[in-house]
Amino acid sequence: MLWRIGMILHDKIYKKTIHIVTVLVLYILLLAIIIAMVNIFETIGYVLLQTGDFSQVVYRILTIFVLIDLFKAFADYDVHERIRLTYVTDATILIIMREITVMVYSQDFKFDILVVLSALLLVLSLMRFISIKYHPNDI
Repeated sequence: MLWRIGMILHDKIYKKTIHIVTVLVLYILLLAIIIAMVNIFETIGYVLLQTGDFSQVVYRILTIFVLIDLFKAFADYDVHERIRLTYVTDATILIIMREITVMVYSQDFKFDILVVLSALLLVLSLMRFISIKYHPNDI
C-alpha cells in the first residue's frame, strides 16, 4: 500500500516536472522566434541600404521555420505526451534545406557535401512520407 502511494507521488512529480520543463522550453522558443523576426527586419534594412546580403534574409527566414517546427513539436508533446515523428523530421528537413540554401547562395560548397545533404534530404522526405502513410492510428 505504501509502495503504491510512493509510485503515485513519483508519477505526479515526474509529470509535473516534465510539464514545467516543456512550458519553459516553449517560452524560450517563443522568445527566440520574436528575436529572429526582429533580426529579419534588421537584415532587410541592411539589404535596402545595400550594406547587407539577401542570402542572410533567406537564412534567417528558414531559421524561423525551424524554430516554429520545434515549437509545434514541444507544444504537441505537452498535450499528447509523445513526440511525433513528422514534427521532428519536418524540423530536420528544414535544417538541411537551410544549410543547402546557404551553400548555394554563398557559392562556397563542395560537391560531395551537397550530394550527401541532398541524399539525407531524400531519406528524411521518404521517412516523413512513410510515417504519414502508415500512421499508428490507422493500423
